[in-house]
Amino acid sequence: MKCQKCRQTMKLHGSLDDISPAAFNLLTGASSQQPATAPDNVASAKPTYPSERRDTFEKAVHNAGSPSFKRTIRPSSRSHSIPATNKSVYQNTADSFVVLTESQMLPSPTPGRQSNSRSLDMDAAAMDNDQNDAQSHNVKRKERLFEILSARTDIDHPICMECSEMLVEGYTKRLVNATRERDAFVDFLKKVNAEIPTAAEQEAQEEELRRLEAEDAAALEELQELERERAEVEAEIKRLEEEAQQLDKEEDEFWRERNAFNLRLDEFQNTRDCVNQQYDHDSKQLEKLQRTNVYNDTFNIGHDGYFGTINTLRLGRLPNQPVEWIEINAAWGQTLLLLATIAEKLNFTFDGYRLKPMGSTSRIDKLEPPASSSSTEPKVTTLELFSSGDLPIGRMFMHRKFDMAMVAFLECLRQLAEFVEQRDPTIKLPYRIVKDKIGDSCIRLAFNQDDAWTRACKYTLTCVKFLLAHTR
Repeated sequence: MKCQKCRQTMKLHGSLDDISPAAFNLLTGASSQQPATAPDNVASAKPTYPSERRDTFEKAVHNAGSPSFKRTIRPSSRSHSIPATNKSVYQNTADSFVVLTESQMLPSPTPGRQSNSRSLDMDAAAMDNDQNDAQSHNVKRKERLFEILSARTDIDHPICMECSEMLVEGYTKRLVNATRERDAFVDFLKKVNAEIPTAAEQEAQEEELRRLEAEDAAALEELQELERERAEVEAEIKRLEEEAQQLDKEEDEFWRERNAFNLRLDEFQNTRDCVNQQYDHDSKQLEKLQRTNVYNDTFNIGHDGYFGTINTLRLGRLPNQPVEWIEINAAWGQTLLLLATIAEKLNFTFDGYRLKPMGSTSRIDKLEPPASSSSTEPKVTTLELFSSGDLPIGRMFMHRKFDMAMVAFLECLRQLAEFVEQRDPTIKLPYRIVKDKIGDSCIRLAFNQDDAWTRACKYTLTCVKFLLAHTR
């Protein structure tokens, strides 16, 4: 035999060999009479026997006499093919025996030694068969016993001593846990029994239950109403979501249009900024050009000490600083050209005079009415605005034409100043011109000293520059 738990070879206890037939019958009978309400997980090793088979067995035992000897009968594995009466006998093999009559026990006398020898051989063979059948029956009985034990418990038998101790220890722990659970259930049952409500409490609880049921019904009705409202709200939400989607589409379309408008606006603003920058640049350039007077650059009037200058040409002379007449003539030519330019810019025509700027040999034509009525052409007298040299003897006669030309220049300057003052009364010449005098100095050279004439020339340049500054 092997332990059914650890699969180790084991030796069975000797008490299993000495078990009485009554004890074995008790075990097998108890196994066959298990209640129908046995647990499902506990299965019997072999099916229970019919009652008629046991009745037949008991009747045969009751009618049988005392046997001379007994032998065990080995149960066949094919028990289903054995008749019912024989199967009952095989089921309880420890109590099975055969009753022999005296005729069966004592063989009939037969002549000859050969008959006696054959009878002895048959008896010896029968004894050997009986011993083998007894051992086989003993093994089968133990197996049957272990099957019954295995069927009635959840443990497969046989098991060794060590496994038995382990199982006992496990069952002991389970017993302790079951005992604790039982005690806990007993305590809980006591508490429950102690807390059994009285009739008044039960009535109050029933009243509370009815109230709660009424509240539950009201809450259920309210819940149904809320469900209806929820359905309406969900429908409204769905409608609002559709409206929101439509608004989202419109918003997207609006933003697309706005972005396109912003692009166009940015392009327009860029163009506007470009135009404004160009306008600002042109305005500054125009202002700069307006402030820039080309005549000031062309006719640069200034002073060099006591002398007035035009384009660095000194106009006048002093005893200690004799200026060459070539420079003086060139300065007068530049001054006459500037006066003619201002008059042309203002579209002004001099009365009785015609300017001829010719550099160092500039002239002024004096126009006088004709002497006779038959002539229509005016009388022209050419005045030379330059001098050839300085000779002390006859100075008055040498500079007579030059003085007349300078006086004519002052007259032209006076006429142009009056024209400008008529256009803007706030404009007044810094020095007043009366005939041959400008300020307090005479422009004539014949009856004047060099310093007075030089001062008159300087005043003349100042007045010409004043007119140039106020000419726009």
